[in-house]
Amino acid sequence: MMDGTARKLIQPGLDRVGRWLASRGVSADHVTLFACLLGLAAAGLIASGYLGAALVLILVSRICDGLDGSVARASRKTDFGGYLDITLDFAFYGVIPLGFVILDPAANGLAGAALIFSFYVNGASFLAYAVVAEKRGLSTTARGVKSIYFTTGLAEASETIFVFVLFCLWPAWFAPVAWVFAAICLYTALSRIIQARAEFPNEPSQS
Repeated sequence: MMDGTARKLIQPGLDRVGRWLASRGVSADHVTLFACLLGLAAAGLIASGYLGAALVLILVSRICDGLDGSVARASRKTDFGGYLDITLDFAFYGVIPLGFVILDPAANGLAGAALIFSFYVNGASFLAYAVVAEKRGLSTTARGVKSIYFTTGLAEASETIFVFVLFCLWPAWFAPVAWVFAAICLYTALSRIIQARAEFPNEPSQS
């Protein structure tokens, strides 16, 4: 929901840095991998109780996640690059709650499992929609130029990062915040299914 506004604010700066990196031979895939490694390191820090340091890595990781697209547009976009980006994004989204579950399994285990489940369902609804949209030749620039069709929703990347920041700042509130955000993610998935039902009528497949 907040992704469109956030993109307008930070995209010009990301594009300038992206052009600078591309001119020096840095590829978009390098930036994507670096962003994921930072996210994995953040999860390790969370599991070890170093939440302040983890928060810094989470924020830098997500800046790099936005930067890889800018580098790709300044150099060369590839199908594999788009695939790698979305795959490692979902790895990041899953590993951060896992870090909090490892930190305090008794307090965070059930809520963390529910949150990861909601990410799984929401991600499946998002990717399945993109597959059918591609098959039908649909396109959108609602979230900028992307390698796959992006549907908007109540729970998007900006909201997820906001929740991760809350987790790091107030870890004692992990469980209630996780339950609420899990419900929001499942609502987003349900609304996407309803949207797909309206957009893709029940007719024979074109394949």
